[in-house]
Amino acid sequence: MKITTSSASVLGLATAVLALGAGAARADNDVGAGDHPNTVAIGLYDVSFHVHANDISGPYVPPGLNVSNPTVNTLYLAYMRRLTRHFDVELALGIPPLTKTEGKGPTFVGSVPYNGQVIATARWLAPSLLAKYYFFSPDAMFRPYLGVGVNYTYFYSRQVTHEGQEISGGPTSLSLPASVGPVANVGLSYHPLKQFVVNLSYSASWVNSRLTTDTAGVLRTSHVEFNPRAVVFALGYQF
Repeated sequence: MKITTSSASVLGLATAVLALGAGAARADNDVGAGDHPNTVAIGLYDVSFHVHANDISGPYVPPGLNVSNPTVNTLYLAYMRRLTRHFDVELALGIPPLTKTEGKGPTFVGSVPYNGQVIATARWLAPSLLAKYYFFSPDAMFRPYLGVGVNYTYFYSRQVTHEGQEISGGPTSLSLPASVGPVANVGLSYHPLKQFVVNLSYSASWVNSRLTTDTAGVLRTSHVEFNPRAVVFALGYQF
């Protein structure tokens, strides 16, 4: 198996997250994980993007061309394993949403509309691994928590729309390499029943990639920082 820079980074950061959780568990004086140490959860991701991108550069590109991404919603799925009464690890994954990239800049490029037009689409597979610390006793009805970890984002089904191809000057392909970066979250868990939990959380991930389009060998590029922020509302079952 070929070990790429991205996969090596994911492996290294994931190992660090697991080591962090294990080290925290050893340092916790109250190490009992208690009954029902496993939790599966399902809910909703509301994802907004805080995009920062360099202006698109390359042959025949007028100044000021940039991009933005509107908010998306998708299904949230997670598995949590309690390490102690105060620490757990979480593997979270969303059903890959269709993310639209819109032109940002001049109203027209030549005679072709640009600003606000959907010029490309892609889907993201973006699992996150986190170590989380819970405040208060496990018997408390409300428990705030903090988490840190690593996010891996893989872009696929990358398509340039008809509008994007008109702007580019013909049939165009799009590449976005995978991204590895940190993720942090803060949340509140509510335990209405013994084996059920309701979670509300806010997460910040650092996702960046190098956008490259290819129109008959003419390459245009931009470094894009997507920086997604996600609000999650989820229902979990402990067993």
